Amino acid sequence: MRIYRVREWLLGDVVSGISTGLVAIMQGLAFSLLASLPPSYGLYTAFFPMLTYFFLGTSRHISVGSFPVLSLMIGAVVTRLVPEGGPTANITGFEGLTQDQQRVLVASSVTFLVGIFQLAMGLLQVGFIVVYLSDTLVSGFTTAAAIHILVSQLKFVLGLDVAGISGPLSIIYTLEKIFVQITATNICDLVMSIVIMVVVFIVKEVNDKYKAKLPVPIPIEVIVTIIACGVSYGFNFEKRFNVNVVGKMVSGYESPIAPNMEVLQDSAVDAFPIAIVAFAVAFSVAKVYSIKHDYTIDGNQAS
Repeated sequence: MRIYRVREWLLGDVVSGISTGLVAIMQGLAFSLLASLPPSYGLYTAFFPMLTYFFLGTSRHISVGSFPVLSLMIGAVVTRLVPEGGPTANITGFEGLTQDQQRVLVASSVTFLVGIFQLAMGLLQVGFIVVYLSDTLVSGFTTAAAIHILVSQLKFVLGLDVAGISGPLSIIYTLEKIFVQITATNICDLVMSIVIMVVVFIVKEVNDKYKAKLPVPIPIEVIVTIIACGVSYGFNFEKRFNVNVVGKMVSGYESPIAPNMEVLQDSAVDAFPIAIVAFAVAFSVAKVYSIKHDYTIDGNQAS
């Protein structure tokens, strides 16, 4: 904050903050479905992690929140303990809860345990291992993450109902399920997705080409989000074209609850690799931007 250039950076930061915030909200809604949770809970992941990272993180550019690979890994634990249409695990504390409430309790407990593992890694200075991560390895990791994001969003682009898959070769199995159902593609979903992607790509190119002349980049994410939501609502795409919508959202913030100890015990083996992957993802992206903008990040505070 001591070296912050108000006149040079403030306007651009406000615009990018609004754009990134809206993107984080949309991602939170989508990625909560990958974690087998009600979409409204994705709003929490779009707010609390960013607020915490602002005070504790060392990268100036990354936006911490939900991520498709991590959502799938959390979803694997959720569906294992609270399967769809099957008997739930015999866990104390599930009594009297709906299936969605049980799944939220599992996901929040696993996430809490992941945070404990990462905190322990930070205290033990495990971040020193990032010294041995080459730029080539980091670039490959971020490219692979981008492919995971692309594949995880294909079912939403095509309007298909494909269950989340995690584990080895999950991308291959997901693509197989998508291509098996490809003839059931929702044309309205597909057309809207293509139009939005083309518009965003064109405006991004314009921003890059004329960045010296533009006072701030055109916030195309904000614009297309407002227009797409307005058009979908105004023309009632949900009923006319069977487009899936999030629906009614949870109002306000729900009261926090303590993690379930039995869930912590049952998911300890799953939580540790999730903590490692979360660290690797956050650090890889942070390192790319730190090199590009010439500043130092701390491996023990990167994620």
